Amino acid sequence: MTNNALMAALFLVVFAVTPLAVMASPVPPVGSMAPEFTLPSQEGAPISLKDYRGKWVVLYFYPKDFTSGCTIEAHNFQRDQAQYQQKGVVVLGVSVDSADSHKQFCTKEGLNFKLLADTDHKVSSAYGSLTNLGLVKFASRHTFIINPEGKIVKVFTEVNPNQHSAEVLSALAELQK
Repeated sequence: MTNNALMAALFLVVFAVTPLAVMASPVPPVGSMAPEFTLPSQEGAPISLKDYRGKWVVLYFYPKDFTSGCTIEAHNFQRDQAQYQQKGVVVLGVSVDSADSHKQFCTKEGLNFKLLADTDHKVSSAYGSLTNLGLVKFASRHTFIINPEGKIVKVFTEVNPNQHSAEVLSALAELQK
């Protein structure tokens, strides 16, 4: 079993047998300014939210590279990239995995949008998207739509990876009217 497969299996076992996960902080509400951050991308380059001021941003948090739900969700965001670009929207994915893990994930899965490494858990925590299972911490599957002024205009905390990109595109169509 590869190291990634072993970690994914451990993640699933811990998540399945833990009745209550502890959230680090509350999710920022709609209408609030999105917490600023700078994180390394899969290329190792620092990416700051402020770099996207003036653009719409879909900031999605996900638990773990190479796991089934996260792979499905990433593939759907990748599949829909032309629609996001047409709407002037940047998609940024965040997990607590390393930039190197993101690079391998992007290469294996053919992803060309930015995945950001929140290895110190600060950004996931600031967005109320850090789940703590004792020894294991991971980003919860949450998504934030941030408008060009930097305000959070939509929050998704109940995410089905199979249909999430379509839900986000639908929400953007309403928000951008």
